[in-house]
Amino acid sequence: MSLVCTICARGGSKGVVGKNARDLLGRPVLAWSIAQARETGLFDAIAFSSDSDALLGAALKAGADIAVRRPDEMATDTAPKLPAIRHCLEQAIAQMGTTPEIFVDLDVTSPLRLASDITGAVALLRESGARNVITGSPARRSPYFNLVEQRADGSVGLSKSADPPITRRQDAPRCFDMNASIYVWRVAPFLERPAVFYPDTRLLEMPEERSIDIDSDLDFTLVELLLRQRLAA
Repeated sequence: MSLVCTICARGGSKGVVGKNARDLLGRPVLAWSIAQARETGLFDAIAFSSDSDALLGAALKAGADIAVRRPDEMATDTAPKLPAIRHCLEQAIAQMGTTPEIFVDLDVTSPLRLASDITGAVALLRESGARNVITGSPARRSPYFNLVEQRADGSVGLSKSADPPITRRQDAPRCFDMNASIYVWRVAPFLERPAVFYPDTRLLEMPEERSIDIDSDLDFTLVELLLRQRLAA
């Protein structure tokens, strides 16, 4: 069964300037995801998409097989990610000359994942027969118990109600924070209708310490600390 890995990264960033190429323990942030994909031994090709020539060059140097130039309209601050992922996948298919059955998208700003998280997500897709798998960590707040929403009039209330009301967090359904680290899709349904959620979507649970997404300087500091501790262990 053929598999492809896509990794998409914009040249611009508002939260952490230049974060995708920023040095993280001796290698650019983007190189960690490429190395993890390579470590799995799963993929026929690793395709890296960006609007930045510098990032594309760094990705090839780090071990990516295919460099995909992302159209400018897919690289703005407000552009959704799914069209960029689809574009990268389609360009990879065109260059490979074959269509894989499954593809995995890795978020560049989630370098704390392990190769085993990737193989686990792919295994879950295969075992479940689902159209896709996402990853997440146990939520710190439950929408049934202590996560609130602010209404238009300024008042607040629980994000999700239950009947009878849930009075103990332990009684609430398990909830997860999406960590955006790993997405696994079957190619055919994704190309037909790209989506994050389908009726049969499954979730692979990852621990919080492997789920930090770099979206601020504090996130970067935490990721660097955790990676340093991992490498020293």
